[in-house]
Amino acid sequence: MDSSQLFGISMIAYILATAFYLGLFLFKIERFGLIGTLLTLAGTCTLTVAIGLRWHESYQMGVGHAPLTNMYESLIFFAWCTTCFYLALEYRFKARIMGTFVMPCVAVAMAYASFSDRIDSRINPLVPALQSNWLIAHVVTCFIGYAAFAVAGALGLMYLLKQSEANKPQPGSRSLTNALPPLQVIDDLTYKAIVFGFMWLTAGIITGAVWANEAWGTYWSWDPKETWSIITWFLYALTLHSRFTRGWRGRRIAWLALLGTIVVFFTYFGVNFLLSGLHSYGSA
Repeated sequence: MDSSQLFGISMIAYILATAFYLGLFLFKIERFGLIGTLLTLAGTCTLTVAIGLRWHESYQMGVGHAPLTNMYESLIFFAWCTTCFYLALEYRFKARIMGTFVMPCVAVAMAYASFSDRIDSRINPLVPALQSNWLIAHVVTCFIGYAAFAVAGALGLMYLLKQSEANKPQPGSRSLTNALPPLQVIDDLTYKAIVFGFMWLTAGIITGAVWANEAWGTYWSWDPKETWSIITWFLYALTLHSRFTRGWRGRRIAWLALLGTIVVFFTYFGVNFLLSGLHSYGSA
C-alpha cells in the first residue's frame, strides 16, 4: 500500500466523519458525535502514516524531502493540522458539535487535493529555492496558524448562527442551534483560536523572512504571497487589538474571524493560482 491509497482512506474517513457530525447537529443523537470523533481520529492517524510514507517514498525516488513542497502536499498537511487542532479543542472543551463546522473544510481540502485537475500529486525534485533547512520550519509554522484560523472561522460561523436564532422574537425550543455551546463559550474559543493562530503565523512570517534572505538575498521583496501574508497578519493583529483595547466581543469578533479565514484562503489559494511571483511554485 502506498501513500496515495492511505490519503484516499483518510479522505473517506473525513467525509464520513463530516456526515456523522452533521447527523449530530440535525438529530441531536450523541452516538453520531462519538462515531464522528472516532472517524476523525482514525483518519488523522491514517493521514499521519501516509505523510510519513510519502516522505519515505521521496527518498526511495532519490529526491528526498519533506512532503510540504507543492499544493497537493500542502493541502494534505493543512487537513492534518486542522484536524489535530480540532481534536485537541474537542478533547479539552468536550464540544463535539464543533465538528459540524470544522470537518467539512477538512473533507473539502482532502477531496480537492485528490480530484482536482489543477493539482499535480507527483513527487518532484525540489526547485533550488526550496532546497533549504528552513523549509520545514516555515511551512509548519504557517500551516499551524492557517489551521487555527480555519477553526476560528468555523467558530465565528457557529456564533453568528447561534446569535441569529437567539435574537428571534420567539426562538423555537427545538431549534437546531440549541445544541451549540453558549455564546460566551463560542466567543472565548474563537478568541483563543485566533491568539494561537496569530502566534504561529508570526513565527511563520519570521522564518519565511530568514529563508527569503538565504534564498534570494533579501528579507522582504513584496512578493504577492508576502504582501497577502502581512495583510493577514495585520487583520488578526487588529482583531486582537480591538478586543484588548476596545473590548470587542461576540458578533464583531465572529465577523472578523470569518473575514480572516477568507483572507487566509486567498493568501493560500489566490496567490498560487491568480498571482505570479516568487511563490508561484506552490501551485505546481
